[in-house]
Amino acid sequence: MVWEGISLGGHTDMHVFHGGTLTGVRYRDEILDPYVRSYAGVIGNDFILMDDNTRPHRAVVVESYLEGHGLERMEWPAQSPDLNLIEPLWDYLGRQVAVLSPPPRLLDELEQSLLRVWSSLPISVSDNLIDTMESRRRQCIQVRGGHIPY
Repeated sequence: MVWEGISLGGHTDMHVFHGGTLTGVRYRDEILDPYVRSYAGVIGNDFILMDDNTRPHRAVVVESYLEGHGLERMEWPAQSPDLNLIEPLWDYLGRQVAVLSPPPRLLDELEQSLLRVWSSLPISVSDNLIDTMESRRRQCIQVRGGHIPY
């Protein structure tokens, strides 16, 4: 499992989770504290954390951490994955890795390939996705939180 963060003009490093399942404590310790908090400091008052509604992201320990560090989270409908801009980036990463020659054959090779592709991600790719957010939001409101064509 991997985690990445994006903003206009930049992105975090990719984090690879090794072993075990993702829990709220692990999300706090491996993502929020080392990545999100420092990235939020760079972005400033305009920072809003967008995650999905998975259990680890909604754990009490995560809610407490966000509140304790003054980190704002975007609230969004539980059934609206169309708003999650990281999903199309995962698709982009997958397509980039799929055309590598030779293709990764081992888990470690896949990890290294993903890290390489992510670190060379053109900022324009994530910026263009972020620019679609207002349109996505409007369409989501029109269909009352249902599916939109993204």
